[in-house]
Amino acid sequence: MNFKTPLLTLLLLGILSCKTEDRTTTMATSKNSVPLGIAYPVSNIAIDGRLEDWNAALPEYPITALLENEMDGTNDLSAVFRVGFSKKDNSVYIAVTVSDDNHQVDDDAGALTDNQDQCLLYVDKMHSPKGSGVNVYSFNELYKEIDDASTSWDPLVKNADWSTVEVASKRIDNKTNYEAMIRFDEPITPGKMLGLDFMIYDSDNPNLEEDITRISWRRSDGKTNVPFKLGNVLLSEEKVEIGTLQGYLKWKTDYLGLPINKIKVSSAKDPSYWVREDVDTTGFFDLNLPKGKYSIVPEWGIYNGEDQLHKIIKNPTQVEVKPNGVSEADVMIEVAQPLDLIPDKGILLTDTADPYGEIDAFINAYIDFYEIPGVSLAIIEDGKMSYHNTYGVENTFSNTPVTPQTIFEAASITKPVFAFTVMRLAEKGIIDLDKPLYQYLPFEEIEHDPRYQKITARMVLSHKTGFPNWRSGKMEILFDPGTAFGYSGEGFEYLKRVVEHITSKDIVTILNEETLQPLELNTIFFEKSDHLFKVVAHGHDDNYPHKVSLPNKAGMAWSMHTEAKSFSDFAIALLQRKGLKAQTYSDLFYKHTVTDKYEELNSEEWKSYFGLGLQIEKTPYGYTFGHGGNNGDFKCEFKVYEDLQKGFVVFTNGNTGGELAYKALERFLITGKSNFK
Repeated sequence: MNFKTPLLTLLLLGILSCKTEDRTTTMATSKNSVPLGIAYPVSNIAIDGRLEDWNAALPEYPITALLENEMDGTNDLSAVFRVGFSKKDNSVYIAVTVSDDNHQVDDDAGALTDNQDQCLLYVDKMHSPKGSGVNVYSFNELYKEIDDASTSWDPLVKNADWSTVEVASKRIDNKTNYEAMIRFDEPITPGKMLGLDFMIYDSDNPNLEEDITRISWRRSDGKTNVPFKLGNVLLSEEKVEIGTLQGYLKWKTDYLGLPINKIKVSSAKDPSYWVREDVDTTGFFDLNLPKGKYSIVPEWGIYNGEDQLHKIIKNPTQVEVKPNGVSEADVMIEVAQPLDLIPDKGILLTDTADPYGEIDAFINAYIDFYEIPGVSLAIIEDGKMSYHNTYGVENTFSNTPVTPQTIFEAASITKPVFAFTVMRLAEKGIIDLDKPLYQYLPFEEIEHDPRYQKITARMVLSHKTGFPNWRSGKMEILFDPGTAFGYSGEGFEYLKRVVEHITSKDIVTILNEETLQPLELNTIFFEKSDHLFKVVAHGHDDNYPHKVSLPNKAGMAWSMHTEAKSFSDFAIALLQRKGLKAQTYSDLFYKHTVTDKYEELNSEEWKSYFGLGLQIEKTPYGYTFGHGGNNGDFKCEFKVYEDLQKGFVVFTNGNTGGELAYKALERFLITGKSNFK
C-alpha cells in the first residue's frame, strides 16, 4: 500500500484503525502479551505540542497498564498515543494525549520532579536481539531531562543527548499533549521494529505521594534496565494485517517437568523484528503478530531445574502467521547432555604436561556450554600464584573482552576482608569481639527485641546473630543469638557501623589502614570512582548485560570489587599467616559454627564450618578456607587447601557462572570425581 494519495490514505487508515486498535487494545490488557503498535508514514509535523498536523486516521493505542496507585476514573487519568515515521527526516514521531481533571506542573521547582505531571518516553532504537540499551526522555510543558545512561552496556545509548530528540508539551482544556521526534543515525527502513514505551505521571496533589498515579503501555517496571520490558512498534509503509500465534512450550522429555516461562519469536524479515513473549504455567503462549514467517525458540539457553543447570538446545520451530486467524505451533524443549570434563583426579594433583592449557580448555568449554560471559582466574600452588588468565567478554552486547585490568563484583567475598580488618582492630584493643555491640552503638531498628543486646562481633563474623541475611520489611531476630548458624549480611552491616563509630573513621579508610596497605593489596575497591567505572565488567542475566551499578557507600557484606590476580594476594596472605598474630589466626580459623553444606553426604570426610568471616571445610585432602560470592549477576569463589598449598580464585560476570565457580572448578583442579559426590 502506498501512502501518496490523501483520500486513499484516510480510507485505508480508517479501516486499519478499527482493526489495529482492537487488536492492540487486547494485547495491552493481556497479562502475558507484549503490546504491538504500527508506525505508518507521516509528514510535515511540527513538534510544538499541537496535534492538528497529525493524521486523525492514524491508529491510537491506549496506555492503560496501572503501575502505581488507583485512578478515580477516566476523568482522573487516561492516555493514548500515535506513532509515525518519516524516511525523509529519518525520524520517528510520537504523539501522546493525556486526559486528566487535575494537572500539576511546578514552575517554582526549576527542574522536573517526580511530583509533577510528565511523560517518560522509553526508546530502544536498535532493538537488537542481543539486548540493546534504552534511553529515557522525560518532559512536560516547562522542563525536560534525559536519564543518565553513562552506565549502560550499549555505546550508542550511553552517549545519547538531546541533539537527536525534540520534545514539546502543551495543555489544552483537560488534555495534555506530549509530542516527540527521534532522529536515527541509520536510514529508517520499513520492516524495522523498535522498542517503545511510556510512563505517564499524574499528580493530583504534589504534597501527597499517594496521590501520584503512574500508567504505562506495557505492564512492567524496570524498563530502563531491561529492554525486553518495552512494547514494540513496527514501521510499515503498507497496511499491516495481524494474526494470532498460539501454541505450547513442551519438554521433549518430561524428566525436568517445569516449563520455561518465555519464548523468543523472530521474523525472517529483519533482525530487529523479534518479540520476547511470556508463557503461562501450562506452557501455553498466545500473541498477536503481523502476517509473515517466524521462528520460535525457548528464550533461555540455560535452565535451572532442581538446583542443576541444563543446557537448552535451541532448535527453531518455523511457523507462518496468517492474517485474521489463528496459527498454531508447539515448541519442543530439548536438553543437551551435561558436560563430562571432570577427571578422576584433580588436574593440579596429577603429573600433566600442560596443566594450564588444560585449565584454559576447561574454562572455555564451560563458558561456551553454560553461556558464562566472562571469567577472571588465578591458580595458587606452593603458596604463591602460579597462573592467571582471563576469558570471555565483560559485555555480551559489545563483545568487549575481559582483560587482566577488568574488575568484577566480589559480592560476599567482601566479608573475609572485613573480618581480617576487625581482627586487626581487636588485636589493638579497639574492639572486643565478645562485648555486646549495642554497648558501642545501639541498633534502633531492632531495639524492640531485647535479645539483640546479646550480639557480639564474634557472633556477627561467625553468622550466629539470629539476623536474616537481608531484611524484608521490619528487622527481626530469627533465633536466640549465639545458639545457631544463620548466614547474615545484616550482621556485617551492623558491625561496620560499630567499627566506624568507635574509630571515628569511614570504613574505606579503616580497610586501607588495617588491611590493604599492610598486606600490600592492590586493585581492590569498595566504592564508586571514575577509575572503577572505566574498568568494571557488566553483570549479566542469561547472557544479557546489565547496567553498571557501583556502590555509593561501602557495604561490608557485598561491595568489594576486584579481580582474581589481585585477590589471590589476600588468599595467599591468609595462607602464609601474614598481618595477624598466631593466636589471632587461630581464632580466625577456629570452627565456630557448623553449617549444613555437606549434610546430605553423611560423611565424616566432608564437613563445613564458619570461622570468623571465613568458611572452613574438612575434606579428604585436609582443611580448606575460603568464601563464595553471589550478587545475582556476578558469581565468584576462592578456596585454598592448606595442606596442599593449592587453591584458586575465580570471578564470573553472569548468573550462570556458579556452575563453574561453585561446583566444577574445584573438582577439576583438586578433588576430581573420585572423592566428591
